[in-house]
Amino acid sequence: MASVQSEELLVPASVKIVVAGGFGVGKTTLVGAVSEITPLRTEELLTEAGTQIDDLAGVEGKTTTTVALDFGRITINPEVVLYLFGTPGQDRFWFMWDELAYGAIGAVVLVDTRRLDGGFGAIDFFERRGIPFVIAVNCFEGSHSYTEDELRGALDVADTVPMVLCDARDRESCKTVLARVIEHAMSKLDHAVA
Repeated sequence: MASVQSEELLVPASVKIVVAGGFGVGKTTLVGAVSEITPLRTEELLTEAGTQIDDLAGVEGKTTTTVALDFGRITINPEVVLYLFGTPGQDRFWFMWDELAYGAIGAVVLVDTRRLDGGFGAIDFFERRGIPFVIAVNCFEGSHSYTEDELRGALDVADTVPMVLCDARDRESCKTVLARVIEHAMSKLDHAVA
């Protein structure tokens, strides 16, 4: 009688990263650029009524906004799947951030040099919760170029917080940012275990 070998069912480990930042910095674009699946987006058209609430300075061409979340997925290897959760940027949707950040190993705080103040809320959010994060500076055409020291000073972040230049439209650039988040989160875990 021949024996039948059973294959082990391999269930990949899930890793969650949050992509956060101010209104119009490129969070939806980043998730879409790097996701291997068509991302889930909860975007709505900006309305005339919202012009009193949403500051479009620097992003005048923006026509939609995320109202709940963006979701994407990347298979790192057969054993690890990375899930991306993009947050809405406007203050009125921040009540969702705790739920979106629950279980995340780390976060990307995406900033735009044209509107650096949009990053303060996200930086504060992750600092207060002890969630490791990196600052990803989305380099748009025509945006001003600053040194890392200038950016750190303007954002008031320590040297221990990694900072990466990126283009949220470019898959490889976004993969570099996500790799840096994972490295940073793992280094924090290593220090906690030691």
